[in-house]
Amino acid sequence: MTIQTARPSEIVAYLDQYVIGQEEAKRVLAVAVYTHYRKLALARGGALSMDKSNVLIIGPSGCGKTLLCETLARLLQVPFVTADATSLAQTRFVGEEIEAIMERLMEKAGGQAELASQGIVFIDEVDKLKAGGDGQPRLVSGESVQHALLKIMEGAPVRLRDGRVVDTSGILFICGGAFVGLEQIMARTHSFGYIGTAQGEDEGILERINRRVKPTDLFEFGLIPEFTGRLPVVARLRELSKDMLVRIMVEPRQALYRQFREILAREGVELKVAPAVFQQIADIAHEYRTGARSLRGIFEEMLNPVLFTVPDRPEVRQVVIRSLFEPPEFIAP
Repeated sequence: MTIQTARPSEIVAYLDQYVIGQEEAKRVLAVAVYTHYRKLALARGGALSMDKSNVLIIGPSGCGKTLLCETLARLLQVPFVTADATSLAQTRFVGEEIEAIMERLMEKAGGQAELASQGIVFIDEVDKLKAGGDGQPRLVSGESVQHALLKIMEGAPVRLRDGRVVDTSGILFICGGAFVGLEQIMARTHSFGYIGTAQGEDEGILERINRRVKPTDLFEFGLIPEFTGRLPVVARLRELSKDMLVRIMVEPRQALYRQFREILAREGVELKVAPAVFQQIADIAHEYRTGARSLRGIFEEMLNPVLFTVPDRPEVRQVVIRSLFEPPEFIAP
């Protein structure tokens, strides 16, 4: 599927194959991406003046922000790069770091400037760029980094070291962050900014409006008005529940369980993990409070003795794991 043919419903259906839950955020992202590339096509045809709708994704660590962006780029067949806002704030030369991001995007595009100009750039941890700083030692202030990013998010061209120019006016910038403390700001500001419904009005629409992160909430958090203004679309991801963590290990096309079953199947061995094991892993991962990030480490630690033993035991045809706290069972015919 290409950027010219993807419809929002198709985008959501594709994301569902790789990302568990977060239905509301998927719909917001799908519509934002669809609108962005439609506007880009019209602007390049001379039928519309381009006004970009970059996206802000708010959600706790490990809830799938980067995975959503990577999956979108894979579906749309556009180059994709990630950058860390905190790294930008720890350098003396922000301009050079931004140039390096654009160089990586050009590399992902195979040196095709036109393809690079239609790519997606994900900038994580923008919540760490609070204006005025937070008392942490930095070489560049968070506000300065916001101003530097603002230029490329607005569409300023970036000249690379080899003389090539990347047109950023068509690049979709998606910024992400946990924004710890934003909920408290919203609880206070929305209590007096609530919009009530009148007879005959759609309560669902007004509920979405009242739930929405307002620009003033982001101002109070520490983002400058100009930077916030370039992120008109806001998608909020929820913390992953234990049930969602279990589903993440089993259901997606690239799920951990599927990956390791395939690895062992190539050795002629069937891997069977009892449902209770996934729940045990989810319980531990939930305690770590790092979302899905810790699942792989726990899962691989569980399978370490299996992957060590199986290559030396060609008679084994099945491995059964009944509990995370019991040794695996090796079964030979």
